[in-house]
Amino acid sequence: MHKRQFIKNIVLTSIGAPLGLHSFAKSFTNKASIPATILASDEAFWTEIRNQYLLKPDYINLENGYYNFLPTPLLNKYIDHIKEVNLQGSYYMRTVQFDNKKKITAKLAGIAGCSADEIVITRNTTESLDMIIGGLDWKAGDEAIMAYQDYGAMLDMFELVQNRYGVIKKMLSVPNHPKNDEEIVALYQNAITEKTKVILVSHMINISGQILPIQKICTMAHAHGVQVIVDGAHAFAHIQYRIDDLGCDYYAASLHKWLSTPLGAGMLYVNKTRIKNVWPLLADGEKDLNKINRLNHTGTHPVATDLTINDSIEYFEMIGPAKKEARLRYLQNYWTEKVRNLPKIIVNTPADANRSCAIANVGIEGIAPGKLAERLLKEHQIFTVAIDYANVRGCRICPNLYTTTAELDHFIKALQTLANNA
Repeated sequence: MHKRQFIKNIVLTSIGAPLGLHSFAKSFTNKASIPATILASDEAFWTEIRNQYLLKPDYINLENGYYNFLPTPLLNKYIDHIKEVNLQGSYYMRTVQFDNKKKITAKLAGIAGCSADEIVITRNTTESLDMIIGGLDWKAGDEAIMAYQDYGAMLDMFELVQNRYGVIKKMLSVPNHPKNDEEIVALYQNAITEKTKVILVSHMINISGQILPIQKICTMAHAHGVQVIVDGAHAFAHIQYRIDDLGCDYYAASLHKWLSTPLGAGMLYVNKTRIKNVWPLLADGEKDLNKINRLNHTGTHPVATDLTINDSIEYFEMIGPAKKEARLRYLQNYWTEKVRNLPKIIVNTPADANRSCAIANVGIEGIAPGKLAERLLKEHQIFTVAIDYANVRGCRICPNLYTTTAELDHFIKALQTLANNA
């Protein structure tokens, strides 16, 4: 065999190499007949997941929303990929880099629930959505609807197009405890005028964890001729859905959050009927306006991260989307149910299990969010993040699959202690 083809085969094969977790995977197979909602409370079973992580002993980490760091098997694969790319250098970059990325993109499309020709790998949600927000053909007077609870980087980008093109930002506020889906849909519908071009909406609000009825919002918006951009940063590989079923025009997520890839991995979905209408962030050699890869020119970048996406998907599929979602929801409900009705404690996340999953936000009357986060860390060794805007005032709590109920018991006791002394 020619040396070039031999090396090419090695690299293409390596992205599908097993994680070396056969005994671990077998435990999932043995539990296959147990409903996900029942397995969610089996602490002994989930301890096997915890054992896959190298955890810093200084504090209990309840801030996994920013970055869901890698379990050790994925970290080892990532290091292997870095070594392999470093070994081959320019040879890898000039030969199989793009073939590998194409294969990984197709696998990513499989778990996203869309066609491979409608999705590209990016670096994060911000890059993905800023490309869409900045790449549409705006005219002075065009209106864009968004919420105060949407992610700051997206709001900043809309401010940029407002200043540059004269786009009108129409801001609304999503209630922390809506009565039903119809209240949310009506909120967006009532903001639409004949000048409305786009709605930006969060699939899962990052500061509170509230899940919004995306499919219903999209159906309503399209009936008015309005496009929908969905920020799915926290929903992807967290809750179960198919992008095809949502009916949105654009969807983006950060894979280094709930899919647990290395930092710097994201995705962008563009409905195939919309691809030709988006100007790319960086010019590409692809001139066919209907091909999404023309939106994916990122130049030279850390390709080992791309390769590890494949391993992260394998790990995600081994656990199972239903089992993961059930466990994450169980962990959130475990602590929120115990503090939701206590004096001075305010939970800024809906009680309805269908309106949230892992993420919730909690505050204490008389303690500013920043001070609450500070005291949780200094006095109780619990790491969180403070949120103090858009009618959400408290600390965002994001457990991960490695989180135990014993850690949450410690957190519950800490909240009670702080509330009693507030």
